[in-house]
Amino acid sequence: MKKILLVVFIGISALCAFAATRPDDFRITRSINIAAPADVVFSHINDLHAWQAWSPWAKKDPKAQVSYAGPETGVDSSFHWAGNSDVGEGTMTIIESRPGQLVRFQLDFLKPFKATNNSEFVLNATQDGTTVSWSMYGKNNFISKVIGIFMDCKKMVAPDFEQGLLNLKSVAEGKKS
Repeated sequence: MKKILLVVFIGISALCAFAATRPDDFRITRSINIAAPADVVFSHINDLHAWQAWSPWAKKDPKAQVSYAGPETGVDSSFHWAGNSDVGEGTMTIIESRPGQLVRFQLDFLKPFKATNNSEFVLNATQDGTTVSWSMYGKNNFISKVIGIFMDCKKMVAPDFEQGLLNLKSVAEGKKS
C-alpha cells in the first residue's frame, strides 16, 4: 500500500511540476481578408445585436437565451448568453471601440468553467477591403495550466474563430452565411 501511495504522490508531484512550467499567458488569433470597407465590417462587430447573424456559437445553439445591456453599440454595451454545453454561459462587454480599427471585449465565462479573458477584433484597411484579426488572450492560472496538459484550448477555440470570421465575411460582403 505504501508503494502505491508513493507512486501516486510522485505522479501528482510530477504533474504539478510540469504544469508549473506551462506559459502564464495565452493568445489565440485568427485572421481573414474581407472584401468590404473597414467601417462596414466594424458595424457588424461593434453592435452586439448584429452578432447573431454571424457568430459561430449562435449557430451551435440557436435556442440560447440572450440579453443585452448598456448602449446599443460601443463601449459598455454587453451581451449575456446562456446555452447548451457547446456555448456555455457568460457575458461579454465592449471595453474599447475605435471606429474602423478595433473592438476590444472583456469576456466573463460562467459555464462550463469560470474565467475572465479579453478578446479583440483588429481591423486594417487594405486595397481590397479589410483584414480582420480576432484574438482571445488572458492569464493561465494553475488549474488552467493543468487542464492545458490534457486539453488544447487553442485547438478547441480556433475552429470557432475561423468559422466566425468566414460568417462575418459572408455577412459583411452581403452574401448569405
